[in-house]
Amino acid sequence: MTIERARVPLSRWQQAAVAVGSAVGALVNPRRADLIAALGETTGKPAFEMVLERMKKSPEGRAILLDRPRVVSEQVGHAWDLPDNTFGAAYAKFMGSRNFSPDDRPPVRFMETDELAYVATRAREVHDLWHTLFGLPTNLIGESALKVIEFEQMYLPMCMLSVVGGTVRFNEKQRSMFFRHYFPWAVRAGRQCTDLMCVYYERHFDEDLEQVRRKWGIITAPQHPK
Repeated sequence: MTIERARVPLSRWQQAAVAVGSAVGALVNPRRADLIAALGETTGKPAFEMVLERMKKSPEGRAILLDRPRVVSEQVGHAWDLPDNTFGAAYAKFMGSRNFSPDDRPPVRFMETDELAYVATRAREVHDLWHTLFGLPTNLIGESALKVIEFEQMYLPMCMLSVVGGTVRFNEKQRSMFFRHYFPWAVRAGRQCTDLMCVYYERHFDEDLEQVRRKWGIITAPQHPK
């Protein structure tokens, strides 16, 4: 489905109702990706507007807005054929080892303009690329840490809400590990790296993974403490 066809215009009252309903539903069932996505869209307009303005001021960001690349199988499938040392191959390995598909992300529905809808779509679709770059697993600690990085990069309220929701579900050992090791690392990593929404990742798939990490100021995740 195209971004334009997926959009659902909402009044302010409808947006508030969707936001509240999504928040309650996501707390009851944190596995509902569609509810988490709706919460991010209905509470994230100011943040996405700031990201859009930053992208317009960046040469690579402007190229992204002009070309509107999508992280979907049709456009990134060649990553599976790249040499092992490349960023693209690392992404393909990350996805394949978990039986993930680039096409699994729910469409953006509640942004007011096509341009903002694309920015929100881009933010959603590069999530697994960020997992690859930062070397984060997809368990509860890894996802919560990446949400901290996403907040530092985009200031989306949903990211902090997700962290709060995630830490509530931690056991005592996980909570201690997260706040002693992963949370401070994620804050530092999110602030130190380049503006990741202004990176045209698809143009760098054939580059060495460690080289792009250095180029973009990526600090990889801490090793799992013994």
